Amino acid sequence: MKHNHTINLKQTRKAMLRSRRARRVGLLTLLALSLCAPALAQRRAAEPRAQQQKVRQLPVPAQGNPYTTFYYKSGGLNIEAYFYKPEGNGPFPLVIYNHGSRSGQEHVEIPFRFIAAILVPQGYAVLVPERRGYGKSDGPTYDEEVQGDSGDRMMSRFREEASDVLAGLDYLKKGGASASSGRFTPTPTTSPVDFRRVALMGWSHGGVVSLLAASERHEFVALVDQAGGALTWNRSQTLQNELPAAARKIKVPALCMDAENDATTNAAKTVGQAIKSSGEWEKTIIYPPFTPTSNPDNIAPGHLIFAQGVSIWQDDLLAFLKPRLEANARFERALPAVPLKRAQP
Repeated sequence: MKHNHTINLKQTRKAMLRSRRARRVGLLTLLALSLCAPALAQRRAAEPRAQQQKVRQLPVPAQGNPYTTFYYKSGGLNIEAYFYKPEGNGPFPLVIYNHGSRSGQEHVEIPFRFIAAILVPQGYAVLVPERRGYGKSDGPTYDEEVQGDSGDRMMSRFREEASDVLAGLDYLKKGGASASSGRFTPTPTTSPVDFRRVALMGWSHGGVVSLLAASERHEFVALVDQAGGALTWNRSQTLQNELPAAARKIKVPALCMDAENDATTNAAKTVGQAIKSSGEWEKTIIYPPFTPTSNPDNIAPGHLIFAQGVSIWQDDLLAFLKPRLEANARFERALPAVPLKRAQP
């Protein structure tokens, strides 16, 4: 028994020593962790900041032609616009592009770079007015003001937006853009725009606006209507009456375009015929049915050809604009018609 008791004491002492060593190791570990924790926390906290700084320092990818954003007055409203110009001092021909409606995204700024990508390499300056209720422009949105009306209230709004477009052109004439910097100054002589060579172009809602602007002022050299009013035509007798009436007042050559599977092609055809009846040169092109890559709003697929099918119609557009945006084209109404090939999808 005594022998066993001695053995037990030895084992107990060994166990106690092991326990003391374990406690010491644990205390040292805790001490080390307490000393390192602030540094680790600081490092972890710094990592997101370092990553953010790294992101900020990344070069901005090239996104095509640069543009200047500016504001001008239309009545009592401030209207936002984007201005593109080719390299050099000009003066350059100008194409005013009028965008379509974008319900739910009215206040998103969209400079329509794809239009500039077509036109600027050809030596054309481009003006894209946001018009009232779009981008950062003042005024209610189209839906807020029109509230689903397809009659007089709708036409009144279209005319107001046409006045925004004409006010943008007047602003360029009065203030102009500095030919060297693209900045806008009160010296018209420095403008990079040749105001003898200005064309109007618009898609959908913007096509209607372009037609109305061209019918009101006869200082343009060409008009391009891409499916203007196609989505509203069938349910609006007012539009069916007003657009041809406006088209008969247009005094410049026109190109009307649409795709077979738009909501209707009657808007483009009727407007084109009305322009032609006034004695002006006009060409209507109806493209084969178009299949968009995406259609989140589930509208007539052919209507999207002017956003997603650029390669189909851009050659026809340029063939129409080129002879009419040559120097002094406004004074050459007898210019022979340029045959336009039918583009294939």
